[in-house]
Amino acid sequence: MNQRRFLITGGHGCVGAWVAKNLVQAGDPTLVYDLDLEPKRMALLMKPEEIASITFIRGDITDGEQLTQVIGDNGITRIIHLAALQHPDCHANPIRGAQINVIGTLNVFEAAKRFPDQVQQLVYASSSAAMGPEEAYEVMPIPDDAPLFPASYYGVFKACNEESARIYWLNERLSSIGLRPGVLYGPGRDQGRSADLTVAIKAGLAGQQFHIDFGGRINAQFVDDVAKAFIACAKAEHKGASTFNLRGIVASISEFVAEIERQIPSARGLITHGQEHIPAPSDVDDKGLRGLIGQAPITPLADGIAQTRAIFQQMV
Repeated sequence: MNQRRFLITGGHGCVGAWVAKNLVQAGDPTLVYDLDLEPKRMALLMKPEEIASITFIRGDITDGEQLTQVIGDNGITRIIHLAALQHPDCHANPIRGAQINVIGTLNVFEAAKRFPDQVQQLVYASSSAAMGPEEAYEVMPIPDDAPLFPASYYGVFKACNEESARIYWLNERLSSIGLRPGVLYGPGRDQGRSADLTVAIKAGLAGQQFHIDFGGRINAQFVDDVAKAFIACAKAEHKGASTFNLRGIVASISEFVAEIERQIPSARGLITHGQEHIPAPSDVDDKGLRGLIGQAPITPLADGIAQTRAIFQQMV
């Protein structure tokens, strides 16, 4: 099978929408598997004719039989698994969180296992939340293979998936790549605790007060950079079960707010932030990922905020 055919689970989410945008604009056949059929985030990023070129299938990640059939019937060769509940939802309902984030991921691996000659690459979203708070580590930057100290249900579920991926390679020789994004921002990032960064940009444009719930240093990543890293991994030749850190811009929340105020002077004094740190490290080593795909894109903070601002301004 020469032509790559991509499946994005959770394709209507923030990262999924950006992955779809990049795939479609590269001419790669793309199928989105998601319970939500409303492409509201894609509509921020893509032309109607680009969205129309995507095959949409309404499906539940907890339904392994349906997922397997979709992969087989559509000749899927590359899977980018993004479907998940975010941290606040996992905290509120850990059982449902495990059903989607853990059982759902096992369903993806089981489905891929059924097509060893067809599915050529499986990439899944882990998270820096699987690593836990930065103060748990003595060596900086933190390497890919450092011990994990997750401090949330969401992080524990992601850590579990990394271990499941390792066992699928040991037992089944099913290859996979897990990526650990940091704190994402950009158009479409409207769910999860870290969505506060994107909401703050939107509030600044509207002249509204907003409080970012956290503070401290973060590994800030413009969502398009993360999407491109997932795609590069999905297209890479790789054997084994690898998990890679994704490194963005290490910055404090106060620096992020200052850049918003620099670009939107009318927002000065409107955006505040808390002091509690997100339980995920800011200083991670990404040399493992660079060894596979080369240097992943890293958008400077000023440019990422400017691009986000420009898209939001087009919506007005």
